[in-house]
Amino acid sequence: MNISMKDGIKMSMAISILLIIILAVIIIVIQYQVEGEKNMPYELSKITIISTAEPEQNTENTEETAKWNLKINQSNDVHFFIDKKSAKEGELIESVTIENVNVTKQPKKGTIKAYMPSSIESSTFTYDNSYIVDEKLEYRGGKKSNPKTLEIGSQGGSAIIRFANTGVGNFISNEEVEIEHNGTLLTKVGVQDEEVQFQVNFDFIMEINNIKYKANITLDLPCENLSTEGKTAKEITDMSNIVFKRIK
Repeated sequence: MNISMKDGIKMSMAISILLIIILAVIIIVIQYQVEGEKNMPYELSKITIISTAEPEQNTENTEETAKWNLKINQSNDVHFFIDKKSAKEGELIESVTIENVNVTKQPKKGTIKAYMPSSIESSTFTYDNSYIVDEKLEYRGGKKSNPKTLEIGSQGGSAIIRFANTGVGNFISNEEVEIEHNGTLLTKVGVQDEEVQFQVNFDFIMEINNIKYKANITLDLPCENLSTEGKTAKEITDMSNIVFKRIK
């Protein structure tokens, strides 16, 4: 075998090895895009959604002198639960952030707004414009979870946000003695469940030891049978469609 043939064989082997390496890298990249991080110290273990409806004094129609003059809001409180998975000593949750909120499917009635917890002691949420989430909602790591101070346990805890459909209808009456503050209010204003259904999409970011992990989450709201049951809940534990990836 002459020298040129040996060089050709070596070149072919080198090219083959290079192609194998490139192919392996492509497979790893594709797998990461599909499956995301597999060994995160903490994991999003559960999402709980609680849907209901609430009345609010109608300040836009002050001329109405009826006993009940209420604006009806449909609320969806979304709780995120983060648990320790394989965290070592010193690996702590620094922050949890919800940002880039988009309504990807609008309801037929009402206007969607995202709210952060309020500092008012009597209620977790209030329909004050100062609590509307414009850009992002950030929880900082602390000793324990506390929605009032926007803290999440640094070794695992929970965070909450409200996606509210505001002004789905007005309830004006002199006949009702009392009303229930729940989803049955929808029937009183002639609104059907399908008319308040919407879809929301957002980024969920966990920062752990200066490393940020981001997942994109889509939720269909509210929970089913709201107008008949008054208050409904849904628990999501299958996280196979929620993929976390590292970001800068």
